[in-house]
Amino acid sequence: MSPHEPSASRLFAAFSVATLLILGVSLALARDRFTWVLEVFPILLGFPVLVFTRRRFPLTGLLHGLLLAHFGVLALGGVYTYAEVPLGFWMQDWFGFARNHYDRIGHFFQGFVPAVLVREVLLRTSPLRPGGWLGFLTVCVCLAVSALYELIEWWTAAIQGASAEAFLGTQGDVWDAQWDMFLCLIGATVSVLLLRRIHDRALSRLLSPVRSPSR
Repeated sequence: MSPHEPSASRLFAAFSVATLLILGVSLALARDRFTWVLEVFPILLGFPVLVFTRRRFPLTGLLHGLLLAHFGVLALGGVYTYAEVPLGFWMQDWFGFARNHYDRIGHFFQGFVPAVLVREVLLRTSPLRPGGWLGFLTVCVCLAVSALYELIEWWTAAIQGASAEAFLGTQGDVWDAQWDMFLCLIGATVSVLLLRRIHDRALSRLLSPVRSPSR
């Protein structure tokens, strides 16, 4: 556990309350419970893992905040389905888009936030240090996860048929899967370039004097 255990415990308690609040409100407002489960499944899977590993592998405050933002994006998609989120329709009116692009935001976040998580895990569990190889492998892992998610969408559609259309949210775009992975790639790359120094400082505060990433 981090030497700052009381502070880390309070941070995780606040994070847990906010996560459960996001899930509860979105479930209450969800138009379709089956689609809601599919959209928020990463939260339903990931949050218990964070609970069970919180003592031996606490996360930085930066990552907790980013995860909450990502949870909010997923939960909002679960309430409306990605193709019908009002923000996407507002963007469609403002910029003259041909379709609701909220799912593009979701897949950008699918790269932007997990990149920090992957980077944090690699820095703390592998010989890698801040630099080119760490950034490259971080982006590669995020892109691989995005590709797996597209396979999951394919399998869901094959099993559920028309009932999975709200989850897929392709809106008639035959290149939707490719766009999703491309936006994830952009999100992960931007995250690595934009947040790497901030993340290094956050890790130093969390792990000091146990261990801090070298510059």
